Amino acid sequence: MKTVADVMTTNPAKVSRLASAADVAKLMRHHDIGAVPVVEDGALIGIITDRDLALRVVAEERDPNTTDAEEIATADPHAAEPRESLDEAYVRMATWRVRRLPVVNGDRLVGMLAQADLVHELKDKRAGQLVDEISQPNQYAYRREVGLR
Repeated sequence: MKTVADVMTTNPAKVSRLASAADVAKLMRHHDIGAVPVVEDGALIGIITDRDLALRVVAEERDPNTTDAEEIATADPHAAEPRESLDEAYVRMATWRVRRLPVVNGDRLVGMLAQADLVHELKDKRAGQLVDEISQPNQYAYRREVGLR
């Protein structure tokens, strides 16, 4: 049985908590990625997605050159461990409805696992289910964002 360590991206691109939002966006463009872990002394402290940049910087009209990664990162993100099975990671991603999981050994960032990594490894039907489950809109969050109850 394959584990997260077998398919994860090792040595992923990462930023410090003091990196600017502009630097995070440039790093995403350079590496063609949609999420960047935020680390301090090798320990995972947060994650920034392309959606975070859109909602927490652009939509709030913040200056991307003076907004620090720490200000827009999701702290204590959901994560996987290298020894977990791909089935366990599949369940985590579907349950939490996330497309990417930082991979940690203790609190140390050791890799990133993307939905695409799992889709490549899982049988077609199961991969399609994962994409569907993750992509379902969170109606409660949407309604809250637009001011509905």
